[in-house]
Amino acid sequence: MSRRVVITGLGAVSALGIGIPSHLAALREGQGGIGPLSLVPQDQVKTRVAGEVPGYAAEAHFAPKQISMLDRSAQFALIAAAEAMTAAGGATEGVAPEKAGVIFGAAVGCQTLEDGYVRILRDNARPMPFTVPRVMPSSAASQISMAHHIFGPSFSTASACSSASHAMGLAFHMIRGGLMDVAVTGGCEAPITLGMVKSWEALRVLASDTCRPFSKDRSGLVLGEGAAVLVLEERERALARGATILGEIIGFGMSADGADLTAPDAASAGRAIAAALADAGIDAGAVDYVNAHGTGTVLNDKTETAAMKRVLGDRLAQIPVSSTKSMTGHCLGASGGLGAVAALLAMQHGFLPPTLNFREADPECDVDCVPNAPRAGTPEVSLANAFAFGGLNAVLAFRAAG
Repeated sequence: MSRRVVITGLGAVSALGIGIPSHLAALREGQGGIGPLSLVPQDQVKTRVAGEVPGYAAEAHFAPKQISMLDRSAQFALIAAAEAMTAAGGATEGVAPEKAGVIFGAAVGCQTLEDGYVRILRDNARPMPFTVPRVMPSSAASQISMAHHIFGPSFSTASACSSASHAMGLAFHMIRGGLMDVAVTGGCEAPITLGMVKSWEALRVLASDTCRPFSKDRSGLVLGEGAAVLVLEERERALARGATILGEIIGFGMSADGADLTAPDAASAGRAIAAALADAGIDAGAVDYVNAHGTGTVLNDKTETAAMKRVLGDRLAQIPVSSTKSMTGHCLGASGGLGAVAALLAMQHGFLPPTLNFREADPECDVDCVPNAPRAGTPEVSLANAFAFGGLNAVLAFRAAG
């Protein structure tokens, strides 16, 4: 069995704002969301910038009883899922219980975990009663399934910064293969806490000023937070119920470097790209746009460029390749989902998202990164790359609706 899988709902939360309209406006206008770090005491860290969700207040979205059960990451996931499910308009109605599921990227409840340790180790106090259900990596998947009364396969995928992409790819394959008819999928993360920022500083990969993917003077990544959710459906069912189709997933590829925890491998990343193309039944000539992993670190960007050259060859010179992490920051487990949202919005609305903060060309990153300003374009087929620590790679191929 091989069925076509379409997207009928999108939801997003990030430094670009809460909701798809905010994301679409920012991406089309080239307005990034990276700004001054405010969630962490400035006197305790060197980092000065982050991709924080602007003006976020949990009380504006959840009742106090709900907040007691939800880490910040799960809050973002529920907001994005509610938007996506509303857009999908009754996607789960009439579906057999075992045929609708939630496949979601894992996210540790960073704020909950940190608050718990502070209470225990510094304040000699008891942790909050719901620390365990708030901190568990499958919390968001569980909360989404409960909020939307979804009773089929529901679980989390854990692969660091590829978590959302692995979740979306697995959900795609499960629908294509007949195991499900509908899936809510994506990822979330809220890592901007004192402990996490200091831990990332210890890795020496955080940017000194801002995120400059593919620019020769790039100095590292900027931490971001948020969530992205896609509602996937079997195409014939979506058409029969009159759903608006926002795009189609046509391929998914995976690989593992099997070599190093932090240093990416071009050959392995290239295998994931090639696998996505093969799964979609297309070649390099069909690709019109790539939403790059594009973290802004010296090693990642040149390795990703080399990986794309291995697979896309001479065609790469004609393909726009932008990193929207220059706008949102690196949202870790949510990043693959936000990259997918950016690619889908670009295809749906006829534009190419920019790579902001670009200043100087790097011979080792000789791609058309759509520098500094969005561009008109009509991509029909897009790739979204995710290459995680631990060498866990995932690439999705999308086709525009039509």
